[in-house]
Amino acid sequence: MSLPICTYGNPILRKKADEVQDVTEEIRALAKEMLETMYKERGVGLAAEQVGRTERMFVVDIPPDSDVGDDGVRENPEIEMPLVLINPEVTGHTEDVQVGPEGCLSFPEIFANVERWYEIDAEYTNLDGQRTKLHAKGLLARAIQHELDHLNGILLVDRMSHVKKVALGGKLKRLVKQTKLTL
Repeated sequence: MSLPICTYGNPILRKKADEVQDVTEEIRALAKEMLETMYKERGVGLAAEQVGRTERMFVVDIPPDSDVGDDGVRENPEIEMPLVLINPEVTGHTEDVQVGPEGCLSFPEIFANVERWYEIDAEYTNLDGQRTKLHAKGLLARAIQHELDHLNGILLVDRMSHVKKVALGGKLKRLVKQTKLTL
């Protein structure tokens, strides 16, 4: 079952997510629905807040052909997709940064260049309830940082330059207005 996406202007997107105490069948079902929704909407990541929930979890699936560096080599071949990250945290990162375009299902048809760490270490609980670690590079690292922002109430608009916010001002205002009509 596909879930409705909460768009910019919905107050739940600014709420800090609540820790998941136990990985229950309800959490597993939510993860499955979030993946279905993400695929339907053609995204690479989706946080619980984006579907109106407050659990501290998100899903990510980077297609193999998108998981390549500038040299054309796959960056995260050892990481099996899709990922469900419950109670995630970034535990380390390199100083190297990447600047690139980001979109967001909560900001349809809006893109902005965002600076992110190029490589990160993360820790999370998986669907089996086990604490797990991973090292991610490139687009996967970007997606994890983006979705983790959602869990902390930080949105794409908060990462945009002032100039980009001004340039997108009309689109952002229309999106807030449309969102308020659906609440």
